[in-house]
Amino acid sequence: MRLFFDPKRYNLGKVGRYKLNRKLGAEITDEELEVVTLKKEDVILALKYLIRLKMGDPEANVDDIDHLGNRRVRSVGELIQNQCRVGLARMEKIIRERMNLFDFSSDTLTPGKIVSAKGLAGVLKDFFGRSQLSQFMDQTNPVAELTHKRRLSSLGPGGLNRERAGFEVRDVHSSHYGRICPIETPEGPNIGLITSLSAFAKINEFGFIETPYRIVRDGVVTDEIEYMTADLEEQCVIAQASARLDEHNMFIDPIAWARYRSDALEIETDRVTHMDVSPKQLVSIVTGLIPFLEHDDANRALMGSNMQRQAVPLLITEAPIVGTGLEARAARDTGAVVITVEDGVVEYVDGLQIVVAPKKNPLQKRTYQLKKFLRSNAGTSNNQHPLVDVGDKVIAGDVIADGPATDKGEIALGKNVLVAFMPWYGYNFEDAIIISEKLLREDAYTSVYIEEFEVTARETKLGKEEITRDIPNVSEEALANLGEDGIIRVGSEVSAGAILVGKITPKSETELAPEERLLRAIFGEKAADVKDASLTVPPGTEGVVMDVKVFSRRDRLSKTDEELVEEASHLKDIQKEYKQKITNLQMERHKKIGQMLE
Repeated sequence: MRLFFDPKRYNLGKVGRYKLNRKLGAEITDEELEVVTLKKEDVILALKYLIRLKMGDPEANVDDIDHLGNRRVRSVGELIQNQCRVGLARMEKIIRERMNLFDFSSDTLTPGKIVSAKGLAGVLKDFFGRSQLSQFMDQTNPVAELTHKRRLSSLGPGGLNRERAGFEVRDVHSSHYGRICPIETPEGPNIGLITSLSAFAKINEFGFIETPYRIVRDGVVTDEIEYMTADLEEQCVIAQASARLDEHNMFIDPIAWARYRSDALEIETDRVTHMDVSPKQLVSIVTGLIPFLEHDDANRALMGSNMQRQAVPLLITEAPIVGTGLEARAARDTGAVVITVEDGVVEYVDGLQIVVAPKKNPLQKRTYQLKKFLRSNAGTSNNQHPLVDVGDKVIAGDVIADGPATDKGEIALGKNVLVAFMPWYGYNFEDAIIISEKLLREDAYTSVYIEEFEVTARETKLGKEEITRDIPNVSEEALANLGEDGIIRVGSEVSAGAILVGKITPKSETELAPEERLLRAIFGEKAADVKDASLTVPPGTEGVVMDVKVFSRRDRLSKTDEELVEEASHLKDIQKEYKQKITNLQMERHKKIGQMLE
Protein backbone atom coordinates (compact mmCIF):
# COMPACT_ATOMS: atom_id res chain seq x y z
CA MET A 1 0.00 0.00 0.00
CA ARG A 2 2.95 2.31 0.77
CA LEU A 3 3.88 2.16 -2.93
CA PHE A 4 0.81 4.21 -4.00
CA PHE A 5 1.62 7.07 -1.60
CA ASP A 6 5.30 7.36 -2.61
CA PRO A 7 5.83 10.03 -5.36
CA LYS A 8 9.15 8.42 -6.42
CA ARG A 9 7.55 5.05 -7.13
CA TYR A 10 4.01 5.93 -8.21
CA ASN A 11 2.59 8.63 -10.47
CA LEU A 12 -1.06 9.01 -11.44
CA GLY A 13 -0.32 11.93 -13.75
CA LYS A 14 -2.63 14.91 -14.26
CA VAL A 15 -5.00 12.87 -16.43
CA GLY A 16 -5.23 10.09 -13.82
CA ARG A 17 -5.95 12.60 -11.04
CA TYR A 18 -8.59 14.35 -13.21
CA LYS A 19 -10.34 11.03 -14.03
CA LEU A 20 -10.20 9.79 -10.43
CA ASN A 21 -11.68 13.03 -9.02
CA ARG A 22 -14.41 13.04 -11.70
CA LYS A 23 -15.36 9.45 -10.90
CA LEU A 24 -15.35 9.88 -7.13
CA GLY A 25 -17.11 13.25 -7.21
CA ALA A 26 -14.20 15.16 -5.65
CA GLU A 27 -13.50 18.77 -6.67
CA ILE A 28 -11.10 19.42 -9.56
CA THR A 29 -8.80 22.41 -8.96
CA ASP A 30 -5.33 23.29 -10.21
CA GLU A 31 -3.92 22.42 -6.77
CA GLU A 32 -5.67 19.03 -6.81
CA LEU A 33 -4.28 18.21 -10.28
CA GLU A 34 -0.75 18.62 -8.95
CA VAL A 35 -1.29 15.75 -6.45
CA VAL A 36 -0.19 12.79 -8.57
CA THR A 37 -0.14 10.10 -5.82
CA LEU A 38 -3.09 8.47 -4.05
CA LYS A 39 -4.47 10.11 -0.89
CA LYS A 40 -6.31 8.50 2.02
CA GLU A 41 -9.43 10.43 0.97
CA ASP A 42 -9.32 8.70 -2.44
CA VAL A 43 -9.44 5.23 -0.81
CA ILE A 44 -12.39 6.26 1.42
CA LEU A 45 -14.32 7.80 -1.51
CA ALA A 46 -13.62 4.71 -3.66
CA LEU A 47 -15.03 2.42 -0.94
CA LYS A 48 -18.11 4.67 -0.62
CA TYR A 49 -18.64 4.46 -4.40
CA LEU A 50 -18.38 0.63 -4.34
CA ILE A 51 -20.97 0.45 -1.52
CA ARG A 52 -23.34 2.74 -3.51
CA LEU A 53 -22.84 0.52 -6.57
CA LYS A 54 -23.65 -2.60 -4.53
CA MET A 55 -26.76 -0.95 -3.04
CA GLY A 56 -28.06 -0.19 -6.56
CA ASP A 57 -27.71 3.62 -6.48
CA PRO A 58 -28.79 4.86 -9.98
CA GLU A 59 -26.05 7.55 -9.92
CA ALA A 60 -23.27 4.96 -9.42
CA ASN A 61 -22.50 3.14 -12.68
CA VAL A 62 -20.01 0.56 -13.87
CA ASP A 63 -17.68 2.16 -16.44
CA ASP A 64 -18.24 1.51 -20.15
CA ILE A 65 -14.79 0.85 -21.69
CA ASP A 66 -15.92 2.14 -25.12
CA HIS A 67 -17.34 5.43 -23.78
CA LEU A 68 -15.30 8.46 -24.96
CA GLY A 69 -15.19 9.67 -21.34
CA ASN A 70 -12.87 6.70 -20.74
CA ARG A 71 -10.83 6.93 -23.96
CA ARG A 72 -8.34 9.67 -24.70
CA VAL A 73 -6.25 10.80 -27.65
CA ARG A 74 -2.49 10.50 -27.26
CA SER A 75 -1.12 13.41 -29.28
CA VAL A 76 2.05 13.43 -31.38
CA GLY A 77 3.80 15.51 -28.72
CA GLU A 78 2.99 12.96 -26.03
CA LEU A 79 4.28 10.06 -28.16
CA ILE A 80 7.54 11.94 -28.85
CA GLN A 81 7.80 12.80 -25.14
CA ASN A 82 7.58 9.08 -24.29
CA GLN A 83 10.30 8.30 -26.85
CA CYS A 84 12.52 11.07 -25.41
CA ARG A 85 12.05 9.57 -21.94
CA VAL A 86 13.29 6.19 -23.25
CA GLY A 87 16.20 7.87 -25.08
CA LEU A 88 17.26 9.91 -22.03
CA ALA A 89 17.18 6.75 -19.86
CA ARG A 90 19.58 5.11 -22.36
CA MET A 91 21.79 8.22 -22.31
CA GLU A 92 21.90 8.12 -18.49
CA LYS A 93 22.98 4.46 -18.57
CA ILE A 94 25.81 5.22 -21.07
CA ILE A 95 26.99 8.26 -19.06
CA ARG A 96 27.08 6.23 -15.81
CA GLU A 97 29.08 3.45 -17.51
CA ARG A 98 31.58 5.92 -19.01
CA MET A 99 32.05 7.74 -15.69
CA ASN A 100 32.74 4.44 -13.87
CA LEU A 101 35.30 3.38 -16.49
CA PHE A 102 36.95 6.81 -16.90
CA ASP A 103 40.63 7.00 -15.92
CA PHE A 104 40.97 10.35 -14.09
CA SER A 105 44.74 9.90 -13.54
CA SER A 106 45.67 9.87 -17.23
CA ASP A 107 42.99 12.10 -18.83
CA THR A 108 41.01 15.30 -18.18
CA LEU A 109 37.25 14.87 -17.83
CA THR A 110 35.18 16.92 -20.34
CA PRO A 111 31.42 16.68 -21.11
CA GLY A 112 32.21 15.50 -24.66
CA LYS A 113 34.02 12.43 -23.36
CA ILE A 114 31.13 11.11 -21.27
CA VAL A 115 27.94 12.50 -22.89
CA SER A 116 26.71 10.79 -26.06
CA ALA A 117 23.41 11.74 -27.69
CA LYS A 118 23.38 8.62 -29.87
CA GLY A 119 20.87 6.85 -27.61
CA LEU A 120 18.33 9.69 -27.85
CA ALA A 121 18.92 10.30 -31.57
CA GLY A 122 18.56 6.57 -32.34
CA VAL A 123 15.21 6.30 -30.50
CA LEU A 124 13.77 9.37 -32.27
CA LYS A 125 15.04 8.22 -35.68
CA ASP A 126 13.47 4.81 -35.10
CA PHE A 127 10.16 6.43 -34.05
CA PHE A 128 9.88 8.62 -37.15
CA GLY A 129 11.25 5.98 -39.50
CA ARG A 130 9.60 2.74 -38.35
CA SER A 131 6.65 3.54 -36.07
CA GLN A 132 3.25 2.38 -37.30
CA LEU A 133 1.90 5.87 -36.52
CA SER A 134 4.59 7.72 -38.52
CA GLN A 135 3.04 7.83 -41.99
CA PHE A 136 3.77 9.34 -45.40
CA MET A 137 1.21 12.14 -45.78
CA ASP A 138 -1.62 11.54 -48.25
CA GLN A 139 -1.45 14.55 -50.59
CA THR A 140 -3.62 13.40 -53.51
CA ASN A 141 -5.78 16.51 -53.03
CA PRO A 142 -6.25 19.11 -50.25
CA VAL A 143 -9.18 17.20 -48.71
CA ALA A 144 -7.05 14.01 -48.45
CA GLU A 145 -4.34 16.01 -46.65
CA LEU A 146 -6.82 17.58 -44.21
CA THR A 147 -8.42 14.20 -43.45
CA HIS A 148 -5.03 12.55 -42.83
CA LYS A 149 -4.15 15.28 -40.32
CA ARG A 150 -7.49 14.83 -38.46
CA ARG A 151 -7.29 11.03 -38.30
CA LEU A 152 -7.64 9.03 -35.08
CA SER A 153 -6.13 5.55 -34.79
CA SER A 154 -6.72 2.82 -32.23
CA LEU A 155 -3.76 0.86 -33.64
CA GLY A 156 -0.04 1.29 -33.04
CA PRO A 157 2.17 0.83 -29.96
CA GLY A 158 0.06 0.69 -26.78
CA GLY A 159 -3.11 0.37 -28.87
CA LEU A 160 -5.30 -2.42 -30.22
CA ASN A 161 -4.43 -5.25 -32.57
CA ARG A 162 -6.60 -5.42 -35.71
CA GLU A 163 -6.68 -9.25 -35.54
CA ARG A 164 -7.99 -9.32 -31.98
CA ALA A 165 -10.20 -6.19 -31.94
CA GLY A 166 -13.84 -7.21 -31.48
CA PHE A 167 -17.11 -5.76 -32.74
CA GLU A 168 -17.76 -3.56 -29.67
CA VAL A 169 -14.60 -1.45 -30.00
CA ARG A 170 -15.23 -0.91 -33.73
CA ASP A 171 -18.91 0.01 -33.36
CA VAL A 172 -20.40 3.51 -33.26
CA HIS A 173 -21.04 4.62 -29.66
CA SER A 174 -23.55 7.25 -28.50
CA SER A 175 -20.67 9.27 -26.97
CA HIS A 176 -19.14 9.65 -30.48
CA TYR A 177 -21.83 12.27 -31.29
CA GLY A 178 -20.04 15.46 -32.41
CA ARG A 179 -16.64 13.96 -31.55
CA ILE A 180 -15.89 11.06 -33.91
CA CYS A 181 -17.52 10.77 -37.34
CA PRO A 182 -19.85 7.72 -37.53
CA ILE A 183 -19.45 7.59 -41.34
CA GLU A 184 -15.79 8.06 -42.30
CA THR A 185 -13.72 4.93 -41.67
CA PRO A 186 -11.86 2.43 -43.93
CA GLU A 187 -13.81 -0.50 -45.43
CA GLY A 188 -11.17 -3.18 -44.83
CA PRO A 189 -9.83 -4.87 -41.66
CA ASN A 190 -9.30 -1.44 -40.04
CA ILE A 191 -13.03 -0.58 -40.05
CA GLY A 192 -13.92 1.28 -36.85
CA LEU A 193 -10.30 1.26 -35.63
CA ILE A 194 -9.25 4.21 -37.81
CA THR A 195 -11.71 7.10 -37.61
CA SER A 196 -11.90 10.86 -38.17
CA LEU A 197 -12.55 13.83 -35.89
CA SER A 198 -15.97 15.42 -36.39
CA ALA A 199 -16.15 18.88 -37.99
CA PHE A 200 -16.33 20.95 -34.77
CA ALA A 201 -14.49 18.60 -32.39
CA LYS A 202 -11.32 19.61 -30.57
CA ILE A 203 -8.98 17.83 -28.15
CA ASN A 204 -8.47 19.30 -24.68
CA GLU A 205 -5.27 19.40 -22.59
CA PHE A 206 -5.96 15.93 -21.12
CA GLY A 207 -6.54 14.33 -24.54
CA PHE A 208 -10.33 14.01 -24.26
CA ILE A 209 -12.40 15.00 -27.32
CA GLU A 210 -14.75 17.95 -26.80
CA THR A 211 -17.67 19.17 -28.92
CA PRO A 212 -19.42 22.58 -28.76
CA TYR A 213 -23.01 23.25 -27.64
CA ARG A 214 -25.11 26.40 -27.30
CA ILE A 215 -26.20 27.05 -23.71
CA VAL A 216 -29.98 27.26 -23.05
CA ARG A 217 -31.05 29.52 -20.16
CA ASP A 218 -34.73 29.71 -19.06
CA GLY A 219 -35.91 28.38 -22.40
CA VAL A 220 -33.81 30.92 -24.39
CA VAL A 221 -31.06 29.58 -26.67
CA THR A 222 -28.06 31.88 -26.14
CA ASP A 223 -25.05 32.42 -28.43
CA GLU A 224 -22.72 31.27 -25.62
CA ILE A 225 -20.72 28.20 -26.64
CA GLU A 226 -19.61 25.52 -24.19
CA TYR A 227 -17.19 22.75 -25.19
CA MET A 228 -18.01 19.52 -23.37
CA THR A 229 -16.32 16.14 -22.98
CA ALA A 230 -18.40 12.96 -23.25
CA ASP A 231 -18.64 12.42 -19.46
CA LEU A 232 -19.76 16.03 -18.77
CA GLU A 233 -22.44 15.68 -21.47
CA GLU A 234 -24.07 12.79 -19.53
CA GLN A 235 -25.75 15.29 -17.17
CA CYS A 236 -27.23 17.47 -19.95
CA VAL A 237 -30.40 17.42 -22.08
CA ILE A 238 -29.33 18.45 -25.60
CA ALA A 239 -31.77 19.57 -28.33
CA GLN A 240 -31.16 19.10 -32.05
CA ALA A 241 -29.76 22.01 -34.08
CA SER A 242 -32.86 21.77 -36.32
CA ALA A 243 -35.28 22.55 -33.43
CA ARG A 244 -37.54 25.50 -34.40
CA LEU A 245 -36.83 28.85 -32.72
CA ASP A 246 -38.70 32.19 -32.81
CA GLU A 247 -37.12 35.66 -33.29
CA HIS A 248 -36.27 35.78 -29.54
CA ASN A 249 -34.37 32.45 -29.79
CA MET A 250 -37.05 30.63 -27.79
CA PHE A 251 -38.39 27.18 -28.70
CA ILE A 252 -41.59 27.37 -30.76
CA ASP A 253 -42.75 23.84 -29.96
CA PRO A 254 -43.46 22.80 -26.33
CA ILE A 255 -41.95 19.34 -27.00
CA ALA A 256 -38.78 18.70 -29.04
CA TRP A 257 -36.43 15.82 -29.85
CA ALA A 258 -33.40 15.81 -27.56
CA ARG A 259 -30.61 13.54 -26.32
CA TYR A 260 -30.15 12.52 -22.71
CA ARG A 261 -27.26 10.15 -21.96
CA SER A 262 -27.44 7.48 -24.67
CA ASP A 263 -31.14 7.94 -25.50
CA ALA A 264 -32.94 10.10 -28.07
CA LEU A 265 -36.35 11.14 -26.72
CA GLU A 266 -39.14 13.69 -27.09
CA ILE A 267 -38.93 16.00 -24.09
CA GLU A 268 -40.44 19.28 -22.81
CA THR A 269 -38.36 22.19 -24.11
CA ASP A 270 -38.17 23.82 -20.64
CA ARG A 271 -35.99 20.86 -19.51
CA VAL A 272 -33.44 21.42 -22.32
CA THR A 273 -30.04 22.66 -21.06
CA HIS A 274 -28.04 22.78 -24.34
CA MET A 275 -28.50 22.76 -28.11
CA ASP A 276 -26.35 21.48 -30.99
CA VAL A 277 -24.47 24.26 -32.83
CA SER A 278 -25.00 22.77 -36.30
CA PRO A 279 -26.44 19.66 -37.98
CA LYS A 280 -22.93 19.17 -39.48
CA GLN A 281 -21.29 18.67 -36.08
CA LEU A 282 -22.14 14.96 -36.19
CA VAL A 283 -19.92 14.22 -39.22
CA SER A 284 -16.34 14.88 -40.39
CA ILE A 285 -15.25 17.60 -42.84
CA VAL A 286 -15.17 15.23 -45.84
CA THR A 287 -18.55 13.66 -45.06
CA GLY A 288 -19.93 17.18 -44.54
CA LEU A 289 -19.05 17.97 -48.18
CA ILE A 290 -21.66 15.44 -49.42
CA PRO A 291 -24.92 17.24 -50.39
CA PHE A 292 -28.22 15.71 -49.13
CA LEU A 293 -26.26 13.38 -46.85
CA GLU A 294 -29.39 12.75 -44.73
CA HIS A 295 -30.96 10.88 -47.68
CA ASP A 296 -27.94 8.61 -48.25
CA ASP A 297 -27.47 5.09 -46.97
CA ALA A 298 -24.62 5.09 -44.40
CA ASN A 299 -22.59 2.45 -46.30
CA ARG A 300 -22.70 4.41 -49.56
CA ALA A 301 -21.90 7.68 -47.73
CA LEU A 302 -18.83 5.93 -46.28
CA MET A 303 -17.71 5.01 -49.82
CA GLY A 304 -18.35 8.58 -51.01
CA SER A 305 -16.29 10.03 -48.14
CA ASN A 306 -13.36 7.73 -48.92
CA MET A 307 -13.55 8.28 -52.69
CA GLN A 308 -13.41 12.09 -52.36
CA ARG A 309 -9.87 11.61 -51.03
CA GLN A 310 -8.90 9.81 -54.26
CA ALA A 311 -9.90 12.65 -56.64
CA VAL A 312 -6.85 14.03 -58.49
CA PRO A 313 -6.66 17.83 -58.95
CA LEU A 314 -7.92 18.77 -62.42
CA LEU A 315 -6.25 21.07 -64.95
CA ILE A 316 -9.39 23.23 -65.16
CA THR A 317 -11.13 23.34 -61.77
CA GLU A 318 -14.83 24.01 -61.25
CA ALA A 319 -16.58 24.55 -57.89
CA PRO A 320 -19.74 22.47 -57.33
CA ILE A 321 -23.11 24.05 -58.19
CA VAL A 322 -24.74 21.94 -55.44
CA GLY A 323 -22.68 22.22 -52.26
CA THR A 324 -23.13 22.14 -48.48
CA GLY A 325 -21.43 25.42 -47.48
CA LEU A 326 -18.31 23.74 -46.11
CA GLU A 327 -16.38 24.00 -49.41
CA ALA A 328 -14.85 27.45 -48.78
CA ARG A 329 -13.93 26.68 -45.16
CA ALA A 330 -12.39 23.33 -46.11
CA ALA A 331 -10.26 25.00 -48.82
CA ARG A 332 -8.99 27.67 -46.37
CA ASP A 333 -8.18 25.18 -43.61
CA THR A 334 -6.23 22.86 -45.92
CA GLY A 335 -3.72 25.63 -46.66
CA ALA A 336 -4.18 25.09 -50.42
CA VAL A 337 -5.20 28.72 -51.05
CA VAL A 338 -3.31 31.96 -50.27
CA ILE A 339 -5.04 34.21 -47.71
CA THR A 340 -4.27 37.86 -46.96
CA VAL A 341 -2.96 38.68 -43.49
CA GLU A 342 -4.08 42.34 -43.42
CA ASP A 343 -6.18 44.91 -45.30
CA GLY A 344 -4.54 46.63 -48.26
CA VAL A 345 -4.33 47.25 -52.01
CA VAL A 346 -2.78 44.89 -54.58
CA GLU A 347 0.28 46.61 -56.13
CA TYR A 348 1.79 43.88 -58.30
CA VAL A 349 0.65 40.49 -59.61
CA ASP A 350 2.35 37.84 -61.73
CA GLY A 351 2.40 34.05 -61.83
CA LEU A 352 5.01 33.83 -59.07
CA GLN A 353 4.01 36.44 -56.50
CA ILE A 354 1.40 38.94 -55.30
CA VAL A 355 2.53 42.18 -53.64
CA VAL A 356 0.04 43.94 -51.31
CA ALA A 357 0.53 47.44 -49.83
CA PRO A 358 -1.02 47.30 -46.32
CA LYS A 359 -3.63 49.93 -45.42
CA LYS A 360 -1.92 50.82 -42.13
CA ASN A 361 1.60 51.17 -43.53
CA PRO A 362 1.61 51.32 -47.40
CA LEU A 363 5.43 51.55 -47.59
CA GLN A 364 5.95 48.22 -45.77
CA LYS A 365 4.79 45.97 -48.61
CA ARG A 366 3.91 42.31 -48.05
CA THR A 367 4.83 39.74 -50.71
CA TYR A 368 2.91 36.45 -51.05
CA GLN A 369 4.99 33.85 -52.93
CA LEU A 370 2.95 31.35 -54.99
CA LYS A 371 3.76 27.65 -55.31
CA LYS A 372 4.48 26.74 -58.92
CA PHE A 373 4.24 23.13 -60.13
CA LEU A 374 5.55 21.51 -56.97
CA ARG A 375 5.29 17.73 -56.73
CA SER A 376 3.03 16.40 -53.96
CA ASN A 377 3.61 13.08 -52.18
CA ALA A 378 1.09 11.46 -54.53
CA GLY A 379 2.84 12.82 -57.65
CA THR A 380 0.05 15.35 -58.34
CA SER A 381 0.82 18.96 -59.28
CA ASN A 382 0.65 21.60 -56.53
CA ASN A 383 0.21 24.85 -58.43
CA GLN A 384 -1.21 28.20 -57.28
CA HIS A 385 -2.48 31.02 -59.49
CA PRO A 386 -3.63 34.56 -58.55
CA LEU A 387 -7.31 35.60 -58.31
CA VAL A 388 -6.71 39.37 -57.93
CA ASP A 389 -5.62 42.19 -60.24
CA VAL A 390 -3.49 45.28 -59.63
CA GLY A 391 -5.55 47.93 -57.80
CA ASP A 392 -7.94 45.47 -56.09
CA LYS A 393 -8.70 46.25 -52.45
CA VAL A 394 -8.34 43.23 -50.17
CA ILE A 395 -9.49 42.62 -46.59
CA ALA A 396 -7.65 40.42 -44.06
CA GLY A 397 -8.74 36.83 -44.62
CA ASP A 398 -9.56 37.22 -48.35
CA VAL A 399 -8.51 34.45 -50.73
CA ILE A 400 -6.10 36.00 -53.27
CA ALA A 401 -4.77 32.86 -55.00
CA ASP A 402 -6.24 29.45 -55.82
CA GLY A 403 -4.38 26.21 -55.27
CA PRO A 404 -4.80 22.62 -56.47
CA ALA A 405 -8.44 21.40 -56.60
CA THR A 406 -9.85 24.80 -55.61
CA ASP A 407 -11.95 27.31 -57.59
CA LYS A 408 -12.34 30.91 -56.33
CA GLY A 409 -11.48 29.77 -52.81
CA GLU A 410 -13.81 26.74 -52.77
CA ILE A 411 -12.91 23.03 -52.87
CA ALA A 412 -13.43 21.80 -56.45
CA LEU A 413 -12.77 18.06 -56.72
CA GLY A 414 -14.70 17.33 -59.91
CA LYS A 415 -16.92 18.75 -62.67
CA ASN A 416 -20.54 19.79 -62.98
CA VAL A 417 -21.66 17.44 -65.75
CA LEU A 418 -25.05 16.35 -67.10
CA VAL A 419 -25.67 12.67 -66.33
CA ALA A 420 -28.29 10.56 -68.14
CA PHE A 421 -29.61 7.37 -66.49
CA MET A 422 -30.41 5.17 -69.49
CA PRO A 423 -29.25 1.99 -71.22
CA TRP A 424 -27.07 2.49 -74.32
CA TYR A 425 -26.81 -0.67 -76.43
CA GLY A 426 -25.35 -2.55 -73.47
CA TYR A 427 -22.18 -0.43 -73.39
CA ASN A 428 -22.97 0.84 -69.87
CA PHE A 429 -23.68 -2.62 -68.42
CA GLU A 430 -23.26 -2.72 -64.61
CA ASP A 431 -20.48 -0.26 -63.59
CA ALA A 432 -19.50 0.87 -67.10
CA ILE A 433 -19.98 4.54 -67.99
CA ILE A 434 -20.09 6.17 -71.42
CA ILE A 435 -18.61 9.69 -71.57
CA SER A 436 -19.05 12.24 -74.32
CA GLU A 437 -16.26 13.12 -76.74
CA LYS A 438 -16.68 16.77 -75.69
CA LEU A 439 -15.30 15.96 -72.20
CA LEU A 440 -12.14 14.55 -73.81
CA ARG A 441 -11.80 17.36 -76.33
CA GLU A 442 -12.18 20.11 -73.69
CA ASP A 443 -9.79 18.42 -71.20
CA ALA A 444 -12.58 18.32 -68.60
CA TYR A 445 -11.00 15.47 -66.64
CA THR A 446 -7.35 16.05 -67.56
CA SER A 447 -4.90 16.31 -64.68
CA VAL A 448 -1.17 17.04 -64.47
CA TYR A 449 1.26 14.63 -62.80
CA ILE A 450 4.85 15.40 -61.88
CA GLU A 451 7.26 12.47 -61.90
CA GLU A 452 10.75 12.69 -60.43
CA PHE A 453 13.61 10.59 -61.79
CA GLU A 454 17.07 10.55 -60.31
CA VAL A 455 20.42 9.05 -61.22
CA THR A 456 23.64 8.87 -59.19
CA ALA A 457 27.19 8.73 -60.48
CA ARG A 458 29.17 6.62 -57.99
CA GLU A 459 32.72 5.48 -57.68
CA THR A 460 32.83 1.72 -58.37
CA LYS A 461 35.61 -0.84 -57.87
CA LEU A 462 36.38 -0.62 -61.59
CA GLY A 463 36.54 3.19 -61.62
CA LYS A 464 34.36 6.32 -61.63
CA GLU A 465 30.93 6.45 -63.28
CA GLU A 466 30.57 9.51 -65.48
CA ILE A 467 27.64 11.70 -66.55
CA THR A 468 28.33 12.60 -70.17
CA ARG A 469 26.85 13.10 -73.61
CA ASP A 470 29.47 10.76 -75.09
CA ILE A 471 27.62 7.41 -74.81
CA PRO A 472 28.79 4.35 -76.81
CA ASN A 473 26.50 2.82 -79.50
CA VAL A 474 23.82 5.56 -79.25
CA SER A 475 22.65 7.53 -82.29
CA GLU A 476 22.94 11.33 -82.49
CA GLU A 477 19.15 11.48 -82.85
CA ALA A 478 18.67 9.92 -79.37
CA LEU A 479 21.09 12.51 -77.92
CA ALA A 480 19.39 15.51 -79.60
CA ASN A 481 17.72 16.80 -76.39
CA LEU A 482 20.78 16.38 -74.16
CA GLY A 483 22.97 19.34 -73.25
CA GLU A 484 26.75 19.35 -73.46
CA ASP A 485 26.93 18.00 -69.90
CA GLY A 486 24.79 14.96 -70.80
CA ILE A 487 21.66 16.19 -68.94
CA ILE A 488 18.36 16.79 -70.75
CA ARG A 489 17.37 20.40 -71.47
CA VAL A 490 14.45 21.98 -69.59
CA GLY A 491 11.41 22.21 -71.88
CA SER A 492 12.23 19.08 -73.90
CA GLU A 493 9.29 16.86 -74.81
CA VAL A 494 10.09 13.23 -73.99
CA SER A 495 8.37 9.88 -74.39
CA ALA A 496 9.07 6.29 -73.27
CA GLY A 497 12.69 5.23 -73.88
CA ALA A 498 14.09 8.77 -74.31
CA ILE A 499 17.41 9.44 -72.56
CA LEU A 500 17.11 11.86 -69.62
CA VAL A 501 20.69 11.66 -68.32
CA GLY A 502 23.60 10.11 -70.20
CA LYS A 503 25.78 7.97 -67.95
CA ILE A 504 28.62 5.58 -68.60
CA THR A 505 29.98 3.06 -66.13
CA PRO A 506 33.21 0.99 -66.28
CA LYS A 507 32.71 -2.69 -67.07
CA SER A 508 34.77 -5.72 -66.27
CA GLU A 509 36.96 -7.32 -68.94
CA THR A 510 35.29 -10.21 -70.82
CA GLU A 511 35.88 -11.94 -74.15
CA LEU A 512 35.67 -9.15 -76.78
CA ALA A 513 33.37 -9.36 -79.80
CA PRO A 514 35.05 -8.79 -83.26
CA GLU A 515 33.53 -5.27 -83.61
CA GLU A 516 34.76 -4.31 -80.11
CA ARG A 517 38.27 -5.51 -81.00
CA LEU A 518 38.14 -3.32 -84.13
CA LEU A 519 37.03 -0.27 -82.07
CA ARG A 520 39.81 -0.89 -79.59
CA ALA A 521 42.33 -1.13 -82.41
CA ILE A 522 41.13 2.23 -83.84
CA PHE A 523 40.42 4.28 -80.65
CA GLY A 524 42.63 2.55 -78.09
CA GLU A 525 41.65 1.37 -74.62
CA LYS A 526 38.94 4.04 -74.00
CA ALA A 527 36.37 2.59 -76.41
CA ALA A 528 36.07 -0.79 -74.81
CA ASP A 529 35.93 -0.35 -71.03
CA VAL A 530 32.62 1.49 -70.54
CA LYS A 531 28.95 0.55 -70.92
CA ASP A 532 25.77 2.61 -71.28
CA ALA A 533 23.97 3.11 -67.93
CA SER A 534 21.83 6.11 -68.94
CA LEU A 535 18.60 7.11 -67.18
CA THR A 536 15.68 6.69 -69.59
CA VAL A 537 11.95 7.48 -69.46
CA PRO A 538 10.06 4.38 -68.24
CA PRO A 539 7.37 2.77 -70.46
CA GLY A 540 3.96 4.46 -70.46
CA THR A 541 5.37 7.86 -69.47
CA GLU A 542 5.55 10.99 -71.60
CA GLY A 543 5.67 14.70 -70.88
CA VAL A 544 7.75 17.87 -70.70
CA VAL A 545 10.93 18.30 -68.65
CA MET A 546 10.18 21.17 -66.27
CA ASP A 547 13.23 21.25 -64.00
CA VAL A 548 16.69 19.77 -63.56
CA LYS A 549 18.71 19.74 -60.36
CA VAL A 550 22.34 18.66 -59.99
CA PHE A 551 23.79 17.92 -56.55
CA SER A 552 27.37 17.18 -55.64
CA ARG A 553 28.71 15.94 -52.31
CA ARG A 554 30.27 18.62 -50.12
CA ASP A 555 33.66 16.91 -49.75
CA ARG A 556 35.46 20.24 -49.88
CA LEU A 557 38.28 19.07 -47.61
CA SER A 558 39.13 16.09 -49.83
CA LYS A 559 39.19 18.18 -53.05
CA THR A 560 42.39 19.55 -54.55
CA ASP A 561 42.87 23.27 -55.30
CA GLU A 562 42.46 22.62 -59.05
CA GLU A 563 39.12 20.82 -58.44
CA LEU A 564 37.85 23.67 -56.24
CA VAL A 565 38.81 26.29 -58.89
CA GLU A 566 37.13 24.18 -61.59
CA GLU A 567 33.96 23.85 -59.45
CA ALA A 568 33.84 27.63 -58.81
CA SER A 569 34.22 28.46 -62.52
CA HIS A 570 31.56 25.86 -63.39
CA LEU A 571 29.12 27.46 -60.92
CA LYS A 572 29.90 30.89 -62.37
CA ASP A 573 29.13 29.62 -65.89
CA ILE A 574 25.80 28.13 -64.73
CA GLN A 575 24.79 31.40 -63.01
CA LYS A 576 25.72 33.41 -66.13
CA GLU A 577 23.71 31.04 -68.36
CA TYR A 578 20.74 31.21 -65.95
CA LYS A 579 20.74 35.05 -65.96
CA GLN A 580 20.96 35.06 -69.77
CA LYS A 581 17.98 32.68 -70.02
CA ILE A 582 15.87 34.87 -67.70
CA THR A 583 16.76 37.98 -69.75
CA ASN A 584 15.82 36.19 -73.00
CA LEU A 585 12.51 34.97 -71.57
CA GLN A 586 11.60 38.45 -70.28
CA MET A 587 12.37 39.96 -73.71
CA GLU A 588 10.25 37.26 -75.36
CA ARG A 589 7.40 37.98 -72.92
CA HIS A 590 7.48 41.76 -73.62
CA LYS A 591 7.56 41.04 -77.36
CA LYS A 592 4.50 38.76 -77.17
CA ILE A 593 2.56 41.19 -74.95
CA GLY A 594 3.36 43.95 -77.47
CA GLN A 595 2.06 41.80 -80.35
CA MET A 596 -1.16 41.09 -78.44
CA LEU A 597 -1.75 44.78 -77.73
CA GLU A 598 -1.21 45.85 -81.37
